[in-house]
Amino acid sequence: MSTWSENFTFPPLALTSDAALPALALVDLTNWALITLIGNDKKSYLHGQVTCDVVGLAADASTLGGHCDAKGKLRTIFRLFHHNDGYGFLQRRSLMDTQLPELKKYAIFSQVEIAASDDVLLGLVGTDATATIDTLFGGEGDVRAIDGGTAVKIDTQRWMLAITAERAVAITTQLADKAILCDDTLWDRCDIEAGLPRIDAATELEFIPQALNLQALDAISFKKGCYTGQETVARAKYRGINKRAMYLVSGPATTCPQAGDALERSVGENWRKGGTIIAGYRFSDDQAIALVCLPNDMEPETQFRLAGQDALWQQHALPYSLDEA
Repeated sequence: MSTWSENFTFPPLALTSDAALPALALVDLTNWALITLIGNDKKSYLHGQVTCDVVGLAADASTLGGHCDAKGKLRTIFRLFHHNDGYGFLQRRSLMDTQLPELKKYAIFSQVEIAASDDVLLGLVGTDATATIDTLFGGEGDVRAIDGGTAVKIDTQRWMLAITAERAVAITTQLADKAILCDDTLWDRCDIEAGLPRIDAATELEFIPQALNLQALDAISFKKGCYTGQETVARAKYRGINKRAMYLVSGPATTCPQAGDALERSVGENWRKGGTIIAGYRFSDDQAIALVCLPNDMEPETQFRLAGQDALWQQHALPYSLDEA
């Protein structure tokens, strides 16, 4: 079956660990998927399901959020934004088969239609990303309604497009001689460096929201009403039951660290499983970076290594604070 991208190639982009991002790259976000929610009750329904404030979400803004099970374990982490006549709910594609039915579970009682979108997802990455968005579409704000879909600002050097296949072909054709076309491993690198968590199939239902720093990313509202898993999330904040956090680490790697892989930590002269890889990226010079969920009370001299490998890894500062306000 033909696809919108059959006339384009989006290969991996080989970058060394000391290389800067390209000025402009167009990324095929094939490992991401979009759910849409439309209908009169879309706002109230979703507000009662997820950790973030849906009611207060402005039309020109997006928010991260989590969808938990009744025990407060994350089914998914998503980015929510206004899209067409409803909401766009961006998450990892590996979760769609399990997450979509859960999100729709109680929709029969509300006027809301929840479905997998067939929109094409593209990313613009680089120092020229925002200028390119301004030239292509104009408008203002971090979320912009554009011809064929929506443009969403992720950070200062990244935008995500959720658009029709026809528009994807037109935009890719227009940018083919201005931007590097590449696969979404570049997006992985940017997410990791920004400390943005995700849930994949390998890590589904493993973590509470605070263990992946959602409170530090304004992805949890502690003032909203009830939602699935709220009791656990509230206890983690007010009773201090959370003992884990997500950190940025780097080190040598012969293969790319994958979600669900183990990171070992030193305990005296021994090594024990210390945490779980959330996302990884490997540079072309055999260095790698990763987000990893670890105990939040580790000693400063703790050493790390990938399970089954001898090379030591090191921890780096996140671009945001984990200190509770």
